[in-house]
Amino acid sequence: MPQSRLSVRKIREVLRLSATGLSARQIAMVVSTARSTVGECLRRAEAAGVAWPLPADLDDDALEARLYPPPVPAATERPPPDFGLIQAELRRKGVTLLLLWQEYRAACPDGYRYSRFCDLYRAWLGTQDAVLRQPHAPGDKLFVDYAGQTVEVVDPITGEIRVAQIFVAVLGYSNYTYCEASWTQSAADWIGAHVRALEYFGGVPAAIVPDNLKTGITRACRYQPDRNPSYQDFAEAYGVTVLPARVRKPRDKAKVETGVQIVERQILAPLRHQTFFSLATLNRVLAESLAALNQRPFQKLDGSRASWFSDERSTLRPLPTQRYEHAVWKKAKVHLDYHVEIDHRYYSVPHGLIGKTVEVRLTESAVELIHRGQRIAAHARSPVRGSFTTLEAHRPERHRHHLDRSHERLIEQADAIGPATAAVLKAQVHARKHPEYALRASLGILRLGRDYSPEQLEAACRRAIDLKALSYTAIRALIQNPAALTPAAPQTELRLSIPTHDNLRGPSYFR
Repeated sequence: MPQSRLSVRKIREVLRLSATGLSARQIAMVVSTARSTVGECLRRAEAAGVAWPLPADLDDDALEARLYPPPVPAATERPPPDFGLIQAELRRKGVTLLLLWQEYRAACPDGYRYSRFCDLYRAWLGTQDAVLRQPHAPGDKLFVDYAGQTVEVVDPITGEIRVAQIFVAVLGYSNYTYCEASWTQSAADWIGAHVRALEYFGGVPAAIVPDNLKTGITRACRYQPDRNPSYQDFAEAYGVTVLPARVRKPRDKAKVETGVQIVERQILAPLRHQTFFSLATLNRVLAESLAALNQRPFQKLDGSRASWFSDERSTLRPLPTQRYEHAVWKKAKVHLDYHVEIDHRYYSVPHGLIGKTVEVRLTESAVELIHRGQRIAAHARSPVRGSFTTLEAHRPERHRHHLDRSHERLIEQADAIGPATAAVLKAQVHARKHPEYALRASLGILRLGRDYSPEQLEAACRRAIDLKALSYTAIRALIQNPAALTPAAPQTELRLSIPTHDNLRGPSYFR
């Protein structure tokens, strides 16, 4: 292991103190260095025949050269590796620097060892142009981000100006680029742009590298970032790994940073004087400009994005047979009637999950219910507000008896509050077409007793019976308006008192 070298100033001080008779340990304490370093310096001085006082003509450079001479080069020159070829080979999938070193040593047994081989390669890499600094294997990574520049779209009828966001995706190996315009950077537009980008490329890479925007990553972390559930669902559907870039580390996604810059300069900037009246028109023009960009020859590499992509296309995995449909994830609790409420619509789950919390995956056409990672139910999404969607397999045996027992328990709770509350709950069974409606309405009315007070609920139910308005909404309105709980006083007959006057005609005048 090489010893630490002292500065020339400290070398002079070590030699001076040694001439005074101090030990190496004492000298080390004075010059604030390790005792072994001091000992090495004294050994080198003795071997070089240097002693204190130093000759007047021995300057700093000469002193350092005598104590620490440069290493003698090896007698035989080792064959240098072909780092240009190594760089090209590293672009191939599965090829590593260790494998290339083994092949180098097989061809040149007297060549460099692995550590020196790596050091020389990194030193060579640092002298090359930036386009070679981050090798990417074909089909390995797709880099995605939004451009900072936006495009205005004018409503042809109202003249309103809306701003369109520009999504950019770049394949790491070929730099083959995709871009499109969308109204927002919401999760639906973000994931939809991913789906269309993969269809444009005609395959799926091994990994996608996004920025840490909230629609994709809910919590940024260097080691284990949290992905948005919808984004994770998309990744699982396509079998792709999401590798978010580190926060404030633009080099992690240098490909798309450069791709965004190219799209802004070579596609968006030439369109700055053009007016667009619809998003579809803007995307059509972007597609035409994008085709020209991918065919344009590289400035510092052979070929074009399209020619390099022709080699990369075969390394992409095939698209799934069914196109991904964007989904929104929620959580819902299973009610006593073994249904969950989603957007004021009710969907059944197996009755054994009553009281449990389940995950809900919503698409435009379907509702999937998941518990502990297992799908427990799937329904077509209902367009009717307040509707019940129930599968017979989810109903318990003796379903009517089950509902009757449920109503009995609720009526027992209502009896404890008061006779008017119990009467209102009994009326729910006869007023509703479906038992589920009656049970849910009864649960809501009893909940008012907890939100306000049992006394207020009983008074509201008495007044509701008088008014023949027994719905949950009516009873809640009565509680919130205490003045409505008191019946209006009967109106008394209005009698006019007419004063006696000579000019007034009485009834006898008309006989």
